[in-house]
Amino acid sequence: MFSKNTRDTGMTAEQHMQLEYAQKRIRQKRLLYTHIIVFLISSAFMFLANKVLKYGEEQNWYIWVMLGWGFLLVLHIFNIYVTKNFMGPDWERKQREILVARQRAKIAEIQKEIETEFPVGKINKKKEPWETS
Repeated sequence: MFSKNTRDTGMTAEQHMQLEYAQKRIRQKRLLYTHIIVFLISSAFMFLANKVLKYGEEQNWYIWVMLGWGFLLVLHIFNIYVTKNFMGPDWERKQREILVARQRAKIAEIQKEIETEFPVGKINKKKEPWETS
C-alpha cells in the first residue's frame, strides 16, 4: 500500500522503450565526452613530457600517439553520431519484423507440407469395432 514499487507509473510499453533508448544514448554521449576530455588532458601531458621534461626529446613521439588515439576518437564519434542513429531502434524494429515475417512464412510452408503428406482426417482416426479395413 505504501510501497513505492506497487504504484502504477502509467507508462506504456512504447514510452518505456523510448525512455530506455534515451538513457542508453545519454550514457553513450557521456562516455564520448569523457573520452574527449581524457584525450585532451593526455595529449597535453604527452606534449609536456616530450618538450618540457625532455622525455624522448630526439623524436616527437607524442604526435604519433595523438594521431593514433585521435583516429580512435574519430571512430568513436562516428559510431555515436552516425552508426547509432542510422541503426537505431527504428531500424532494429524493422529488421525484427522482417525476420519474424520470414519465420512465419517458413512455418506456414512447413505446416502446409505436413498437412499434404499427413492429412488430419487419416491420422488418429479411431476405427469402430464394426468397421473393416
